[in-house]
Amino acid sequence: MAASVELKKIVKAYGDLEVVHGVDLTIDPGEFVVFVGPSGCGKSTLLRMIAGLEPITGGELLIEGERMNEVPAAKRGIAMVFQSYALYPHMSVYQNLAFGLETARVPKAEIKQKVEKAAQILRIEPLLQRKPKQLSGGQRQRVAIGRAITREPRIFLFDEPLSNLDAELRVQMRVEIAKLHNDLGNTMIYVTHDQVEAMTMADKIVVLSAGNIEQAGAPLELYNKPANLFVAGFIGSPKMNFFKSSLEAADGRGAKLAVAGGSLALSRPVAAKAGDALTFGVRPEHIGIADGSGVPFAEVKVDLVENLGGQTLLYTTAPDGTGLTIVLEGQREIALGSAVIAHVDPAKCHVFDGEGRAV
Repeated sequence: MAASVELKKIVKAYGDLEVVHGVDLTIDPGEFVVFVGPSGCGKSTLLRMIAGLEPITGGELLIEGERMNEVPAAKRGIAMVFQSYALYPHMSVYQNLAFGLETARVPKAEIKQKVEKAAQILRIEPLLQRKPKQLSGGQRQRVAIGRAITREPRIFLFDEPLSNLDAELRVQMRVEIAKLHNDLGNTMIYVTHDQVEAMTMADKIVVLSAGNIEQAGAPLELYNKPANLFVAGFIGSPKMNFFKSSLEAADGRGAKLAVAGGSLALSRPVAAKAGDALTFGVRPEHIGIADGSGVPFAEVKVDLVENLGGQTLLYTTAPDGTGLTIVLEGQREIALGSAVIAHVDPAKCHVFDGEGRAV
């Protein structure tokens, strides 16, 4: 049932205002792809163009190699789950699940079979005779997903489906949708601004900014090897620490950076020349404060301590005035205003040039 999706130089413009700028992307059959990025980056617009709810200004949309630009939404083999559940309030859950099939004149016996199968997959059999107002937010979202399942689409599209749920339910539904993908094996395209959702659910993450793809790849590939400053700052929580830096010296084997009021030697080459202005990046979880936890980086002042039980977060200030967030495993007693030595592993640090590209 799964289908491939290919975007070739896809453009979206409203009059003279271009909001999506020639996007190229290939999605393999059965892949779970997450579009992620800040509000206004074009992720929902891209999803709506794939769905057929938004006309494509330029470029080509192919599903299983067939051009879909002018094909109506109902004939693309797609089902979409929206942020608002969009359930009919006067209908029971069963009627909501069956409605699309009835409209398509599917025989009653087949409708019953498909509705019961969807209800079983989502464990909502006891709710079939209830009205939407008698359901919790999580149950309503399950019904919305069930309505998509009954259509047996080639491709599922999700537009921020969990953003109306509380934190605990979001985690639960995240697991449910990931399990659903494993069970059904359909191609799924999911839009969110929550990078934790993206990291935990996706086979491939597509990071968007201002109508362009900044980077696409497996979650850990984006985490370990961000292509630029934007991706480095967007993927990871708490976000990566950044410092203004410059290259003191470099050869084919390594480099020496001026950063945070001191010098740091890196054991791999940097594509820059001496004197170039750079940005140095290090993730909070890749910083230690104990001797032997890496190379001494800077003496920092502790401004705030957050004890989360399993982790301790330190918000500190480096000698050059830059804020530095440190994530330590376990519970630590660290006094506010005290000074600690931050250590880093040079192999896990990142360097970006003046244009923001990883070097």
